[in-house]
Amino acid sequence: MASLNGFVLCQWHRRFPNYIRSRRLTKSIEQEFSTRNNIAKNVKLSASLICYPMTNIESTECWNTTKHGVVISNAMLERYMNQARYEKTLLEIIQNMDTKVFPGSPYPLGATYDGAGVNFSIYAENAEGVDLCLFNQNDDPTESLKIRIKERTHQIWHVYIPDVHPGQLYGYRVYGPYDPQNGHRFNPHKLLIDPYAKAIAGTLQWDDALFGYDVGHPDQDLSFSEVDSAPFIPKCVVVDNNFDWEGDKPMRIPLHKSIIYETHVKGFTQQHPDIPEEIRGTYTALAHPATINYLKELGITAIELMPVHHFITDRHLKDNGLTNYWGYNTIGFFAPDVRFAGNGMQGEQVNEFKEMVKALHKAGIEVILDVVYNHTGEGNQMGPTLSFRGIDNAAYYRLEDDARYYTDFTGTGNTLNARYPSVLRLIMDSLRYWIQEMHVDGFRFDLASALARELHEVDKLSSFFDVIHQDPIISQVKLIAEPWDIGEGGYQVGKFPPGWAEWNGKYRDCIRDYWIGADSMLGEFADRLTGSSDLYQDDYRKPTASINFITAHDGFTLHDLVSYNEKHNEANGEDNNDGESHNRSWNCGAEGETEDEAINALRAKQKRNLLTTLFLSQGVPMIVAGDEFSRTQGGNNNAYCQDNEISWLDWAGKDESLLNFTKQLIAFRKEHPTFSRRKWFQGMPIKGVGLEDIAWFLPEGQEMEESHWQHDFARSLAVFLNGHGIRSLNEDGTKILDHSFYLMFNAYWETIDYKLPAEQYGKKWIKMLDTSLDVIEAHEAYDAESKIAVQSRSIVLLMSKDIEKLTK
Repeated sequence: MASLNGFVLCQWHRRFPNYIRSRRLTKSIEQEFSTRNNIAKNVKLSASLICYPMTNIESTECWNTTKHGVVISNAMLERYMNQARYEKTLLEIIQNMDTKVFPGSPYPLGATYDGAGVNFSIYAENAEGVDLCLFNQNDDPTESLKIRIKERTHQIWHVYIPDVHPGQLYGYRVYGPYDPQNGHRFNPHKLLIDPYAKAIAGTLQWDDALFGYDVGHPDQDLSFSEVDSAPFIPKCVVVDNNFDWEGDKPMRIPLHKSIIYETHVKGFTQQHPDIPEEIRGTYTALAHPATINYLKELGITAIELMPVHHFITDRHLKDNGLTNYWGYNTIGFFAPDVRFAGNGMQGEQVNEFKEMVKALHKAGIEVILDVVYNHTGEGNQMGPTLSFRGIDNAAYYRLEDDARYYTDFTGTGNTLNARYPSVLRLIMDSLRYWIQEMHVDGFRFDLASALARELHEVDKLSSFFDVIHQDPIISQVKLIAEPWDIGEGGYQVGKFPPGWAEWNGKYRDCIRDYWIGADSMLGEFADRLTGSSDLYQDDYRKPTASINFITAHDGFTLHDLVSYNEKHNEANGEDNNDGESHNRSWNCGAEGETEDEAINALRAKQKRNLLTTLFLSQGVPMIVAGDEFSRTQGGNNNAYCQDNEISWLDWAGKDESLLNFTKQLIAFRKEHPTFSRRKWFQGMPIKGVGLEDIAWFLPEGQEMEESHWQHDFARSLAVFLNGHGIRSLNEDGTKILDHSFYLMFNAYWETIDYKLPAEQYGKKWIKMLDTSLDVIEAHEAYDAESKIAVQSRSIVLLMSKDIEKLTK
């Protein structure tokens, strides 16, 4: 090793790296060597410059040595020597360095701080070498230290470095064949994000250097790029898991008592007038009292957050001045996205997220995460090399027979290989981390069918399901599937195994169709209203397997559903070709906003019809943020790239009438267990009561027969729900009792007179709800067999006057 009087060269920039501890700094190198030329005469500057001696490190890039030394690149030296903006940068002479490197452990994967140092561990099965790269600043053009990892246990590369602390920035360079046609895309010129990084500092800065191939080369991705990507890629951050949870524990709200509110961290808070402007759009804003008070008053029990795993914005969106607002483009499955952090980006986002969860839990609100394990943000073979592709492309992704290309069940260009043990472990470790360290209460799995594919078909006996079911941690939280992907046979509504709830797309479609007056809907409408037993009962699942929803983030808002026949996605820059064209919507007579009072009144009633159906259905209701007060996206049904007023909730323009109606609906559902049953209706007499737990009637008061369900013109029916027919017990073992209810649905365009059933079903009935009105309150009373006018396109709900036993 070349040195001067026992000293070696090292760079100092703003602050010395926290992993270096020097007992004595000598005088400035400028006093020893007047110019860089003099340095070059005394020290051979070739591929790199030695920083300081370290034992147990081997790097073939070190000059004049094969066993001792950590390297600084010439590019870094040039930066510190030549750029005036770093005029305070000095070259210092360091003596008596104490830092050592140890073999470390393969587990746990990722960067693990133990109070004295950090264990770094990364899975790279087909790699031939791995460098750990440490950085001082996120915008440094290259690493300050590069350590060749020599320890390898099975397919895991690992090293332990003492005296490294939380906040340290790092990444990896991985060596191996660049052979796309055989599935390998190793390129050490590309700095890579640790798949297990607990935090990521900053966001991706798009540049051609991020691609493993030369952009524009005639050989496309078969060419090889030698341009360093480090200046453009965000760095991983070492974090400390210590946090004062103040006794916070899992809430475990039963699904049958759950009311889910899908929302976006930024969208919900960005324009909220009662949240300080400087924290809007952050995790801290979601924990603000203004947020929590609103959610509590609304009555929801859980927020389902759209993706908060660190994600990237596609290059074409960036080039068009747009962004990936929804976040379904993950690159870090353990890291809360820094975009939503208000307190800092070098690990502070982790504790900020935890503070948010703790505050919501104190308010009795669970946190469910929308997670995207089906693909990554690296795209297809023409995408960038950011993490998984450069670490071990052939292991992490599903590849075609021609391994240059990716199997795409997701519509994003790639599909994670969840059937591969190391990838399945990554997913399970991530889920377990968010449960145990971040205290979340459940997950909604985006395009979950893609995770359950074995060879090609979706398999309910797949390893993905098996591993989750046997896991004592993951299996105990809420597991919600988006039960489809875009591949053949991907639509799997009703086919996920026990233990899973599903976004019930058939519920959404049916309820929309019924209220726009589609033909032949009565039979399916009855199925959906009562929990979709045709989908879930045969597999020993319960009504709570059905997550019922009318709208979600993907598609029209509730207001737009009744205001637009066609999508209006021009702002997305794709000539309105993106987004779903078959929306099952009806604009009530005018496209878009109108001042026509009759049309606006009809739209208001249709919104009340849809919400009332949702909250009085068996299963688990979910609404998307803003639907409760008529939020609009101006007809955009695919606002994934609109990080602006199109997507943000407009608190100043909220519909107070619908908001109050929704609050009353939620409170009514929570008060009456008739609408949140844990077991299926049987349609049989209840012992000791004599009446069925459910009975269906024509408007004329006659019980429906099989032939009545086949009438394609029928749009009206009524249902009796027996409050004494709830086949479940309270926690203390007592029988659950409730009032009985009689619901009358009229999707016809004219008023219909309904005749109430005979006295054995109820002697006295009180009108509790009428969607032709905008309030929920007790109205006039009705006797058995009397008539009641149900307005066109309306619902009327009657409640039995008392709770005494009803018998024939």
